[in-house]
Amino acid sequence: MIKVTLKDGSCKEMQEGISVIEAAESISPGLARAALAGEVNGKVVDLRYRLNEDCKLSILTFDDAGGRMAYWHTTSHILAQAVKRLYPDVKLAIGPAIDTGFYYDFDVEKPFTPEQLEEIEAEMHKIIKEDLPIERFTLSREEALKFVNEKGEIYKAELISELPDGEEISFYRQGEFTDLCAGPHLLSTGSVKAFKLISVAGAYWRGNEKNKMLQRIYGVSFPKKSMLDEHLAKLEEAKKRDHNKLGRELGIFMTAEPVGQGLPLIMPKGAKILQIMQRFVEDEEERRGYLRTKTPYMAKSDLYKISGHWQHYKDGMFVLGDEEKDSEVLALRPMTCPFQFLIYNSKIHSYRDLPVRLAETSTLFRNEASGEMHGLIRVRQFTISEGHIICTPEQLEDEFRGAVDLINYMMDILGLKEDVTYRFSKWNPNNREKYIDNPEAWEYTQAKMKNILDHIGLPYIEAEGEAAFYGPKLDIQYKNVYGKEDTIMTVQIDFLLPERFDMFYVDKNNERKRPYIIHRTSIGCYERTLAMLIEKYAGAFPTWLAPVQVKVLPIVDKQNVYADDIANRLKNLGIRVEVDKRNEKIGYKIREAQLEKIPYMLVIGDKEMESGQVAVRSRKEGDLGPMDFDAFARKITEEIATKAR
Repeated sequence: MIKVTLKDGSCKEMQEGISVIEAAESISPGLARAALAGEVNGKVVDLRYRLNEDCKLSILTFDDAGGRMAYWHTTSHILAQAVKRLYPDVKLAIGPAIDTGFYYDFDVEKPFTPEQLEEIEAEMHKIIKEDLPIERFTLSREEALKFVNEKGEIYKAELISELPDGEEISFYRQGEFTDLCAGPHLLSTGSVKAFKLISVAGAYWRGNEKNKMLQRIYGVSFPKKSMLDEHLAKLEEAKKRDHNKLGRELGIFMTAEPVGQGLPLIMPKGAKILQIMQRFVEDEEERRGYLRTKTPYMAKSDLYKISGHWQHYKDGMFVLGDEEKDSEVLALRPMTCPFQFLIYNSKIHSYRDLPVRLAETSTLFRNEASGEMHGLIRVRQFTISEGHIICTPEQLEDEFRGAVDLINYMMDILGLKEDVTYRFSKWNPNNREKYIDNPEAWEYTQAKMKNILDHIGLPYIEAEGEAAFYGPKLDIQYKNVYGKEDTIMTVQIDFLLPERFDMFYVDKNNERKRPYIIHRTSIGCYERTLAMLIEKYAGAFPTWLAPVQVKVLPIVDKQNVYADDIANRLKNLGIRVEVDKRNEKIGYKIREAQLEKIPYMLVIGDKEMESGQVAVRSRKEGDLGPMDFDAFARKITEEIATKAR
């Protein structure tokens, strides 16, 4: 017998060798019916996995992330099986579960059509109805390579060849279909109840634009049709809010083929929103004691070699020149920290000078893979509210807390705070090539950061392998309308660069000491934050952020002079206003302003001219009727001043 500690903390004796599904049945038949996978000692496993020693066990259902991933991963294999049945010559690439469902990449001669997706869905229904048992087996490297090469699966062969020595190589079989996979998977294809193939997109093999373009089919599945219907309804709503679509329709940004991928053109309305945000950020940072810098967009490779970016981040940089041919090689900056550290080093600092808080509105450049770029979310040139705090060890916790408080303040004002989550990103000691190899410093700094986070009281999760190469970080995470999660802001503790740049301060005993450095952003990447705001408000920005706050609508031409007078008086108050003098009916003008999501419309007719008033229509409150100019001016200026949402 073995002792199995369950999710609720209770302990139960079970027969050695019992499977996870058998263990679930012994706990509750209802739990067994809902079970999709298990978690044994923190590792997600199949329901067929056998317990051979004392352990901690959780039974995972669709309500658990691990359960959903197993469900979606199995559906991706059903998709691949259906494609292979219909198109035997197709080559299989990868088909993982993702946060929003699953996808599978295929090497095909021509892109899949909507009609083909319908055929594939029909075949998937057949496979599910067949209720094929799903079996796991392992092979040696030689056997695995022989197996996939005989099938002509070149992408699988490449993946197997790159697996580390000693790595277990597992496959999953369902009927005539077998796929290389680490799992976990459900017990049979019939376990999948409701699914939908969502879309098809091009995707380079392994995300590298130098590789072949594959066809990626996205899908999602659920245990109940009602859950699928609800999800599809949410997707339709998401499409209406998608910043990539809505941002273009509202004239906020555009892209152009001659300019290139990941290089959006910000149009006047978008530029105005970014200007408002930047002024807000810079004023607030100055109020909190930050000193502004302005540094070059590029530097010699020498600078990045000192910082370590050349060794650890070069592939993500735009390099100008050839090290083998040119005496001087430059690179566009991917971040400003090395520049600001040189500014700090330009004079000797006493402990009385610290903390030194340096901030910059930084335009940065990162060589993102073409398959990774999307709208304003991930681009090759972007602007960030970057800052670095140089402080003593005694000041570290207060300064870290201050950086987090600034971020939360920004998110609260923008209306995004309730939508963010926090992630404590740590290094992976098994992947030392990615990080500065100093285990003692990593463990010390991570313990210090965890202590600070616990003192602050943030509800965070931990993520191994997500740290910066020079230190751990707090990531502020945000999901877009489709559920894809991105890091939008970070606060990092840096134990490496003070040493590399020989940064120091003179303490009260007149001795040189290394400072701590906190890397932080306050509003993140402006372009990405703008994308989030478009989706959050569906383009209907709060009045203080709206590129056009008031649209004056004269009914006929004879009211144009009065309309211009109203507009000029508003402009003198700092209100962003436009006058629609087109020879169109007033109903049409109102509908157009509504489509542009203008916060306020002022309708001007003979009655308003004679009374010296304006007829006010609010985007939120509807028709407010006639109002004296001064009364309306007080209303809108207060709304802007308080940054009301």
